[in-house]
Amino acid sequence: MYARESGSAAAPTAGLHFTPELIEKLEGQGVGFAYLTLHVGLDTFAPVTEDDPSEHVIHTEVCELGVEAAEQINRARHQGGRIIAVGTTSVRTLESAAVNAKPRDVVAPFSGPTSLFILPGYEFKTVDAMVTNFHLPKSTLLMLVSAFAGRERMLAVYREAIRLEYRFYSFGDAMLIR
Repeated sequence: MYARESGSAAAPTAGLHFTPELIEKLEGQGVGFAYLTLHVGLDTFAPVTEDDPSEHVIHTEVCELGVEAAEQINRARHQGGRIIAVGTTSVRTLESAAVNAKPRDVVAPFSGPTSLFILPGYEFKTVDAMVTNFHLPKSTLLMLVSAFAGRERMLAVYREAIRLEYRFYSFGDAMLIR
């Protein structure tokens, strides 16, 4: 389903939960899909070791949101639709693409590196919901989902996932956060 271009150091693991059959079923229910390119770096998996996470120097990842995908996302929002990102790197891409958006739009085409570090307190401009894996402690990915849903809410979700023996990390279970 994914990874048509080489360049990523890791699999697009949140997207591994989507099969052609699932996408076809969702499209049949009116869900649209806009595709972007991500080249995930190995630093994605490096833990934050600083006492103050805002001092952590986050890795850069190369990403691209093309003109057609940006137009599709803007059209969906103009029509009252929600933007649901599949994966935390997709969130970073979409939020990076929001920086140069026209006043009425949520994203603009974007191509290049992003070093956007999303910590609690970040104000999301584009993403309304996300599908993501269960991430490791002290990861920038866990900090991003905590920024999105709230730290206490994510702690409760993770306690429940542990209780139910969900699988964590890259090839584990996924969750929808909205």
